[in-house]
Amino acid sequence: MILVVLGTHELPFTRLLEEVERLKKEGIIKEEVIVQAGHTKYESDVLDIKPFVNYEVMDELMEDASVVITHAGTGSVISALKKGKKVIAAARLKKYGEHNDDHQLQLLSIFLEQKHILSWGEGEDLGKVMEKTASFEPVPFKSGKEQMFSILNDFLKEA
Repeated sequence: MILVVLGTHELPFTRLLEEVERLKKEGIIKEEVIVQAGHTKYESDVLDIKPFVNYEVMDELMEDASVVITHAGTGSVISALKKGKKVIAAARLKKYGEHNDDHQLQLLSIFLEQKHILSWGEGEDLGKVMEKTASFEPVPFKSGKEQMFSILNDFLKEA
């Protein structure tokens, strides 16, 4: 199963769904596709679209997914990476009314630079990016959260 995650942002992200649906209809994607669409209104006869799902369901869907195709939001990308999933991320863009700004481009570039993910962008064929998942071995993601807490704790002890 392929999981598509659009997150919970109030603006629509139909551009990604149109590309996924095209690949499914052309037979390039053969697996079942489940979409967490959030506020994006979209109807499809080939995609299983769920507006919102609770944490437990999302956790299960991510666990079962062979590939996670997601908006480039930090939470969605990191959740998939922590499960060891191959991730294709796409930035929501301001010029298409998908977000208020283009901060997802910066997030995307950091994850790409560190070789954690693959990405899909304007003018690219998502099918070609998906082909790369067969040989792509993502660098495992390690959160620096515990290290930051330790540094902060040490700082507070000295203050």
